[in-house]
Amino acid sequence: MSTTSPDWGKTPWHISFRGKLSRLPGHVDIAIIGGGFTGLAAAAIAKRLAPKKSVLLLEAKRVGNGASGRTGGMVLGETAAGNLPGLGDVLKGYRKILRELGVSANLKLPGVWEIARSSHSMDGKRIKPLQNSPIDWNDSGRVRIVKKVPGGAVDPGKIIDGLARAAVRAGALIAEGAEVTRIDTTNPIRIHVSLRPKRTKIVTATRVLLATNAGGLNLAGKIFTTAPEPKLTFALATAPLTTNQIAALGLASGRPFYTVDLPYLWGRLLETGSFPRKSKSKNRAIIFGSGLVPAFGESLPRRSAKQLWSGLEKENVLGSSSSQRLETLEQRVRALHPALKKIRITHRWGGPILLTKNFVPILRAHPKTKNLIFLGAYSGHGVALSVYLAKYAAQALSTNRKLPSWN
Repeated sequence: MSTTSPDWGKTPWHISFRGKLSRLPGHVDIAIIGGGFTGLAAAAIAKRLAPKKSVLLLEAKRVGNGASGRTGGMVLGETAAGNLPGLGDVLKGYRKILRELGVSANLKLPGVWEIARSSHSMDGKRIKPLQNSPIDWNDSGRVRIVKKVPGGAVDPGKIIDGLARAAVRAGALIAEGAEVTRIDTTNPIRIHVSLRPKRTKIVTATRVLLATNAGGLNLAGKIFTTAPEPKLTFALATAPLTTNQIAALGLASGRPFYTVDLPYLWGRLLETGSFPRKSKSKNRAIIFGSGLVPAFGESLPRRSAKQLWSGLEKENVLGSSSSQRLETLEQRVRALHPALKKIRITHRWGGPILLTKNFVPILRAHPKTKNLIFLGAYSGHGVALSVYLAKYAAQALSTNRKLPSWN
């Protein structure tokens, strides 16, 4: 696998956690591969559920290097496919897990606006804009609010830091710069780890959670009946706006938003702290997001399948098709409303996501051994769902909870 770090741009938040593990153990009870929301939450919860069991998290780069550190931070309930049998209340569970783990990350759940410019949603349902909609924009038509759904926003950097520190407090080991190159479905499971400089080590584990999402898909082997599609999606952040500008945009409520028709657009307010404390202006910018590479319905070349990000690492947000997606997004943002016409853009970035054909997330054991589990493929709905389902996976690893039937 390539060890080159992808050039996906810079986000407006910072991840400060650094793993301090200097030597990998030869054997652990539970190994978790991937240092994003899913892996970190699972490590913390599994260790709390089974304090006497050893838990090791292996991350190829740094924690939060993939989708979790590059998400926009919009929190949604359910899955991208809606509710699923036995799923439960995702938002309530998410809040409870963060509270129990002592993670403080500016979580706010005022609801989320569904917005549209046409009479039908992407799935063909008839929709009607609200009368006196606070949001009244121009984006391939007149964009207005359709309804409010449960959800909100959170600081992704603080979630990563908080979950990592919770895992360490619980007694889990976190190894950064430990890239897993192969998994042997033996008993115990053999994990081949590439370390720098040019060192390799085999760690055995009784049970393994593969929580790499769009990274390291080749490690999953025959877990997938239909392979999910890794893609890069894009976002940008504006400079801070005044209170009057935010009100003019219809965002005074602080609710995030996303379109239920095409072309797709989502966004949320971002607390920046850029203004002096005594300023009458709110310290809030706006994040907007849209666009996919490869485009919806297209796939990455198969020859790149063995690379860490299946070829997505070749995408540079300053060049090629990714740059074009970001330029298009910026043009759309400036045309939405007069308040945004001359706004300064402070950050531009991309991040990987993993889409399933039916948008149902994957929580499934390997056909050769129930001791190897994959969790991921949230199809863009992973901020809360990843942590919520990580508890499910941690229970499966430590207390043999039965996996769900929906996949």
